[in-house]
Amino acid sequence: QVQLVESGGGLVQAGGSLRLSCAASGRTFSTYAMGWFRQAPGKEREFVAAISWGDGITFYADSVKGRFTISRDNTENSVYLQMNNLKPEDTAVYYCNAARVLVVDSRLVDYWGQGTQVTVSS
Repeated sequence: QVQLVESGGGLVQAGGSLRLSCAASGRTFSTYAMGWFRQAPGKEREFVAAISWGDGITFYADSVKGRFTISRDNTENSVYLQMNNLKPEDTAVYYCNAARVLVVDSRLVDYWGQGTQVTVSS
């Protein structure tokens, strides 16, 4: 069992930066791939970024590639999402997730956090 708690969301102007954090509890955290999805009002939840559990392989959605960076610290049971050059279209609730393998499909996620709101003003 893995419990996930996100933090770091907020309101930022376009071009600004935010860093999201996700704290995980559970002894098996380091064996899970971790990632972030987001959901804007009226839209489906979409993949943002993911990182494998062992060798730190990362994968990004095209819409955030070059602007967002995912990282993890297995000693701290945490995963992070550094978001730079934010755009109004990045506005959404951001969800941390854990899965047995690196996934881009929300249906394959094993655990979800409660979400944190990110709002980017123009």
